[in-house]
Order: sequence, then structure tokens, then C-alpha cells
Amino acid sequence: MFPEKPNHWLPSFALAFCLPLAEAQLGQAEEAVPPPKPRIVLVEDKSALREFDVDNAKVAEMVNEGMRRLTGRPSATAAWLSLVTPADTVGIKVNSVPGPIGGTRKAVVDAVVRGLLEARLRPDRIIIWDQSLASLRAAGYDGLAKRHGVRLAGSLDAGWDESVVYESPIVGTLVAGDLDFKRGEENASRKSHLSRLLTGELTRIISVCPLINHNQAGVSGHVVGLVDGSMDNSRRFRLDSSTLSVAVPEILALEDAEQRRYLGDRLVLNITDALFCQYLGQSKCLLHYTTSLGQLRFSTDPVALDVFSIEELKRQRKRLEVDYSRPDSALYKNAALIQLGVSDPARREVVEIFR
Repeated sequence: MFPEKPNHWLPSFALAFCLPLAEAQLGQAEEAVPPPKPRIVLVEDKSALREFDVDNAKVAEMVNEGMRRLTGRPSATAAWLSLVTPADTVGIKVNSVPGPIGGTRKAVVDAVVRGLLEARLRPDRIIIWDQSLASLRAAGYDGLAKRHGVRLAGSLDAGWDESVVYESPIVGTLVAGDLDFKRGEENASRKSHLSRLLTGELTRIISVCPLINHNQAGVSGHVVGLVDGSMDNSRRFRLDSSTLSVAVPEILALEDAEQRRYLGDRLVLNITDALFCQYLGQSKCLLHYTTSLGQLRFSTDPVALDVFSIEELKRQRKRLEVDYSRPDSALYKNAALIQLGVSDPARREVVEIFR
């Protein structure tokens, strides 16, 4: 899955035996040093909430502060430019399916778009995207896009790339919109295709998703949401949690000709919109299962951030004495095994900012 490293060690193989024992032990100790802990920055401002609406100006301040603290840069513009460049085509992945209240809130996306524009990215190189243009328009994103002159795109509407295939033994029933669907014929396939939006346009991805429960994965977060919004014939992965926990990490690790991951390597920032938390349900907005948190959470590690979200969902259900329990999904451990992120809560750093 990863590019092979050239065998530069061969000419110096014999020389290695001549190293003093102390130096060899030092080298072993250096190799044993674990990678740095992923950082999660939590910014909370309950005054940004107005029942089930939000204060756009305060949300923008939360985004700016979260970006500065996450990257350690002195300004929001410097923070954005530490993750993207004006030469990039940046896709802002949202969850529009639950609608304008339950899905990714437009105020958060508006702040992200403004930050990218202030960092001198061209509007035509900023794309707000999800599974389909229809769901984006139903959630009201067309107005936001027009106001800033940025683009809207749906994975389905962009078409599927025949050359980038994920094949598994799980058979799915194709529907209209899937690449190999043929009306009037038997439609069953073991193949899924990545959207041309991902294979042909986007060089960087920013994921902005709401804090919503997922019945199989634990959270409708960055890991599951990115895959679900990028592939055709993806309904077959939702048959059970074990299927999902294998397919999602493998799709995130699909590589291009240069052995770069189409999704995993292009995902540079994850923002969990935890202004509200829906602790039951999955793809529909259910306000009677929703509580106010007034938080935004930032990380460059989607796995660590999703595990953090699952802990919050469990905490809210326990607090409210909701009778709901499902076994933890192996998805996040599998994702960690192929170096998509860190799933161990003990290996993360959480910075909390209360405004």
C-alpha cells in the first residue's frame, strides 16, 4: 500500500557491524520513539447558540481561534496557509443530508470559506461538496456558494471514475446513478468507483461534519462521511458493522499512480461541528434527540477526532439515561493499523478553550 523505499542500506550493510555498541543502542532507542500525539482543539462558546440557530459572527471567531491554536500560527490566515496553498483546489466536505439544522451548519462552512478567501485562494478553487447537488441545495448551500463565488459539487453529479475501483466480495444492488447500473437488467456488482471530483480535481480536502450518531460506526463523522460521499455502490458496506469497518479504511487508502492516497493523503483538516449533538438517529435531523454543546473541534487526525466524538455521544446518552448500547466498531482500530490516524485515546492531546 505504501511506496517501496529504495534499498540504499545495501552498500552500508557490512559497515553497520562496525558501529560501537553504544551507538547502535542509541539508534534503536531513536527508532522506538512513538510519533507525536495528535492534537484536538475544542473551542466552546455557548453564547453562539440561539435555540437551534447560531450567531454567525461568534462562530467565525470560534473557527479563527481554533485554527490558530491547532496550527500554532499567529493569525488565522497564516493558519490556513500552513495547510493549503493558493495553488490548491480545496474541497470542503459537508454532511448536507440531515438538512440545514441537523447537518453541517452553514455558519461553520461560511467561516471556513472566508478564511480560505482571505488566504488568497481563488473562489473557483474552493468547492463545497457532498454526495449530490440535490442534497446540498436542499440544505441551502447554493446561496452561500453564490454569495462567495465558490463552487458546489456532488460526487454523483461529477460522475464516477472507471479506472479507480474498490472491489470486495460483498455484492451490492446497483441503483440509478451508479456507474454500472443498467435499467431493466439485473444489477448486482462487487465494484465501487471513486468520484471524478476526487480523482480529477481536489488536491486538498477539509472535512466539516456535524456531531451525529451512526448506528454501525458510532459516529457519522469524518472517516465514514468521507467514504460515503465519495463512492458509488456504497450501500453494500452498510450491511453490518464488520463490513463497514473493513471497507472504509481500505477505501481511504486507495492510491493513485504516484502511490498517494486519494482520500487519506489529501485530507488536511477536520472540523467537528458540535454546536449541537444528536445522540440518536443517523441520517435524519431528530431534534428531540439533540442537545446543545456550543462547541467546534479541530484536528488534522480524523480517526482521533471521531473517537473523541463517540465518547461524547456515549456521555450524552449516559447523562440523559438513554437506553442504547452497541458494541464499539473495529473501524477506527483498523484505520489506525494502516496509518490513517490514532485510535487510542491515551495517545492524543486535547486543548480546551472556553469563551
